[in-house]
Amino acid sequence: MEIKRYESTGRMSRAVVCNGTIYLCGQTCGDREGVIEQTKGCLEKVEALLDQYGSDKYHILSTTIYLKDMSLFEEMNSVWDAWVEEGYEPARACVEAKLAREHILVELSVIAALKE
Repeated sequence: MEIKRYESTGRMSRAVVCNGTIYLCGQTCGDREGVIEQTKGCLEKVEALLDQYGSDKYHILSTTIYLKDMSLFEEMNSVWDAWVEEGYEPARACVEAKLAREHILVELSVIAALKE
């Protein structure tokens, strides 16, 4: 079984591909203000990485969303719901978590199938 690791840093890889599946590292966008803008930025990064390594948002299997505070849930969902397309909704979990930096409000972890 071949495992391909992309953009490795010695600590982590931005993407790992194995058996037709792509695993993305957690995507954040702390350079933007507010959960709406950070969520948009995270989704832009997800789309770019999926495209770069052979997938797209229509092939997402699962997403875990980490929120700094669950009070941000509705605002984050307003962006998510506009982004995800009917018929292509992945399995999803959303949890409150202490994130790596104080200013980060949302982080997305994505698993997707490669396009054939």
